[in-house]
Amino acid sequence: MELGNLKPAKGAVKGGSKRLGRGHGSGTGGTASRGHKGAKSRSGYSKKIGFEGGQMPLQRRVPKFGFTNINRKEYAGINLDRLQALVDDKKIKSTLDFETMVSLRLVGKNELVKILGRGELKTKLKISAHKFTASAKAAIEAAGGEAITL
Repeated sequence: MELGNLKPAKGAVKGGSKRLGRGHGSGTGGTASRGHKGAKSRSGYSKKIGFEGGQMPLQRRVPKFGFTNINRKEYAGINLDRLQALVDDKKIKSTLDFETMVSLRLVGKNELVKILGRGELKTKLKISAHKFTASAKAAIEAAGGEAITL
C-alpha cells in the first residue's frame, strides 16, 4: 500500500450525486430538476405534517367528540391473586408497602396504586396502597390482614 493507491473503505463514500443548478452543460441547470413554479420549486419549501395536497386532511375530516378530564387520576391496578402468587413465591411475607411494590416492579415509582379484588387472599397481609376496591378491602380483612390507605 502506497500513497498512490489509497482509497476509502467500501461503503464509506456515497455514490457521486448530481450537482444540481450548476449550469446548462451539467444537464441539471435551469430549474435544477425542480420543474416550473409551484411550492416545491421554491427554496425553503417543507410539506406540513398531515398535508394532503390541498385536500381536507384526515385529521380535520374526522369528527371530534367526547371530553378529556385534565384532573383525572390514573391508578395502576394490582389484583389479590397476584399478591397471593407473590406470597407463594416467598417474595413478600407479612407486609407490602409502596417501596416493596416498586422494587418487585409491580408499579412504577411515580404511579398511584389501587388494589383490586380479583382472586382470593389466603394469607394475613398488611398492605399499604393509595386506594382499595370494596371487595379487595373485604377480602384482605377477612384473611386477617390490614388495608392501609396512603
